[in-house]
Amino acid sequence: MKVYRSLAEVPAGFAPSALSIGNFDGVHTGHRRILRRVVELARHDGWHASVLTFDPHPTRVVAPARTPALLNSPAERAALMEEEGIEQVLILPFTEALARLTPEEFARTLLVEKLGARAVLVGDNFHFGHRQAGNVKVLAELGERLGFTTEIVPAVRFRGHMVSSSAVRELLRAGKVALAARFLTHPYAIEGDVVQGRGVGSRQTVPTLNLATAAEVVPGTGVYVTRTCESGSGRRWNSITNIGYRPTFKDSAGLSIETYLLDPLEGATPNQIRVEFLRRVRDEREFASVEALRAQILKDVRAAQAYFRRLAAWTGPRCTSC
Repeated sequence: MKVYRSLAEVPAGFAPSALSIGNFDGVHTGHRRILRRVVELARHDGWHASVLTFDPHPTRVVAPARTPALLNSPAERAALMEEEGIEQVLILPFTEALARLTPEEFARTLLVEKLGARAVLVGDNFHFGHRQAGNVKVLAELGERLGFTTEIVPAVRFRGHMVSSSAVRELLRAGKVALAARFLTHPYAIEGDVVQGRGVGSRQTVPTLNLATAAEVVPGTGVYVTRTCESGSGRRWNSITNIGYRPTFKDSAGLSIETYLLDPLEGATPNQIRVEFLRRVRDEREFASVEALRAQILKDVRAAQAYFRRLAAWTGPRCTSC
């Protein structure tokens, strides 16, 4: 895949393109339906399967108070798009000048003249141009005049839920990580540095890896079955992770993310890790004593081990994004 980060980088060979436009935060199943259709059209007509997305999120420029917390970075989104066969992605800096383009200017100068769009595929809630004046009807009318076809790809529903980036965020914040994974087609993960904890766990309960992350979306407080990977090396471990405020210890240090490895840690302690959230075990709660907390942690560990045994029996060896 080729990734471009400005119009100046886009080569003449970008065209002709079958193109989708959007933020694609999370690259969930609804996004993937659109991307697969882009690839199908491109292969049929000999075009390039392409995506136009933006960084920063347009609301950071036009309505900062409404900017959503993002599920992943532009680079991560591009990597997920590649899984569906997308050949080229333009991550266009979103500026005030871009925000001021009328729908026709956006379509003519950007989609047609710069990116050589022959087909444009979007979701049914797509809006574009100054003050979001353009919608799918306007896009189709412009396509007829400017020489590209427009295809509206319907949204995806799963078990009665509309799949969307905002729905994924809500599920994660509610701790419903297994359902969020179904929306995303992969477990949600956060990554960052392993930092020094207060040492209470290693002395009184169980030793953990403490994660400091810049992730904008963190699952809700509670205990989760997880899979932990060392960034860069490929080492990985089945694990259990607590997200919370350590009420038993009356800590005031803020939110902590503590991961206990179910598999032996051989070699050096990792400096950076990625934690995938597979299943919620229970709420975080305060215990009457450290001994009671330790007993519950060991019970949680047994529940996680049982989960991984069932997973192995159902699917055999698994390969994840780590």
